[in-house]
Amino acid sequence: MTINFEGGSMTAGAIAGMFEHKWPTTTRHLHVLEAAGLLAEKRNGRNRVYHINRSRLELLRDWLAWFSKEPK
Repeated sequence: MTINFEGGSMTAGAIAGMFEHKWPTTTRHLHVLEAAGLLAEKRNGRNRVYHINRSRLELLRDWLAWFSKEPK
């Protein structure tokens, strides 16, 4: 089992284990991130493994950085 996203993937259970809220909350958040194209899910037996879409994450990072620029 992958224990962190440093490698780009992590099981749903491992992600949920990092937070104190209930499982359905984690599931909803994962579905939102997946719908935004930031995560992709792949089933591995009974486990769901989520993978980061790095190109979409970079696009989001660039977009957010635009808001921190000093006005001209």
